[in-house]
Amino acid sequence: MSAPARPASTGPVVLDEVAKAIVRILQHDGRTPYATIAREVGLSEAAVRQRIQRLLDSDLVQIVAVTDPAQVGFTRQALIGISTTGDSQRVADRLSALEEVSYVVSTTGRYDLLVEVVCTDDDHLLTLLQKTIRGTRGVTATETFQYLKLNKQRYDWGAR
Repeated sequence: MSAPARPASTGPVVLDEVAKAIVRILQHDGRTPYATIAREVGLSEAAVRQRIQRLLDSDLVQIVAVTDPAQVGFTRQALIGISTTGDSQRVADRLSALEEVSYVVSTTGRYDLLVEVVCTDDDHLLTLLQKTIRGTRGVTATETFQYLKLNKQRYDWGAR
């Protein structure tokens, strides 16, 4: 059974100050107990539990563990610019299904898609590029940008 269709968005979601405070707390530590959050934002524990559940149900937030790929054996990350022919969404869907792909973005400009990949090493990246990505129907060209150092990464959008 598929999930019910969500209504089309009419614009960005506006969070009240209490919701922003809850999100900031969860961004700092997603395991913070409801009772602790309740004390910090001035609501009951039940009200906090309901607010967090609404945020989760609306897909506005996700509570996940984020790992550093390099520390768990994935030493090669890269961004790949991809040019396509035909329906680029079909290519995006095919690439999105790959285990090594962490995100796929449809773009304008030089590339139709930008794809971030996480690989165990250079050989893994080379195989992924040559055999899988370039072998995907609709891919006409690629340009790969290997990550040398992650200088900044944020997860605190929308709650400042």
